[in-house]
Amino acid sequence: MGAGHAHKLYREGRSPVHALPPHCKIAAVFCFVLVVVSTPREAVWAFGAYAALLAGVAAAARIPAGYVLRRLLIEVPFVAFAVLMPFVAEGPRVEALGMSLSASGLWSAWNILAKGTLGVAASVLLASTTELRALLLGLQRLRMPSLLVQIASFMIRYGDVISDEMRRMRIARQSRGFEARGVRHWGVLASSAGALFIRSYERGERVHLAMVSRGYTGTMPVIDDVTASRTQWAHAAALPLTALAVCLTGWMLP
Repeated sequence: MGAGHAHKLYREGRSPVHALPPHCKIAAVFCFVLVVVSTPREAVWAFGAYAALLAGVAAAARIPAGYVLRRLLIEVPFVAFAVLMPFVAEGPRVEALGMSLSASGLWSAWNILAKGTLGVAASVLLASTTELRALLLGLQRLRMPSLLVQIASFMIRYGDVISDEMRRMRIARQSRGFEARGVRHWGVLASSAGALFIRSYERGERVHLAMVSRGYTGTMPVIDDVTASRTQWAHAAALPLTALAVCLTGWMLP
């Protein structure tokens, strides 16, 4: 996979959560999200229990609550959509705060907010305790299609390169007195975007030729073979198994 690549979500640490192999954490988060999605929306207490489980993981990983909450802002567009549902959904109406709201819309909004927030929070904790390179190795270990892993690897590796190219082009435009202020400047921005696309395509061609000349045959060599012991798998499974017990209880209780 090449050299490591840091990302803004990762928070360096030496906690037990950081020490778990990446494929164990990916599998645990995936199963946890499946359990959360399978929980009946009427079991409100269950979602509180899930939040408590994630808070325990954050505490074990020494991730501050504010750090996680700031990164939950990514779900704001979905929150805006959920807030509209009680007003646009059909069905029986209920009165709340002087407004007529759809009962089914309220439940749907709660369902989206609760499950979406828990899923995003679990993903944030995964990204905060696992480096990008380790995530790719974990996906490879879980038998994710090799081509998808390679595409993700190149996206991560060259995303910063393209961003830096965009920054240099912006500086070049500004040094020549250009400043986009309206529609009449869109042509210049479109030309810049086209030039950036061509440069990126040419760079991709050169990278591919360089890889082929070094013996690339469609698969990347595995430099670090990440393994996990039974104890590590058991520690990682604690989160989804506890969540599963909560989910089954939620289905059994009236």
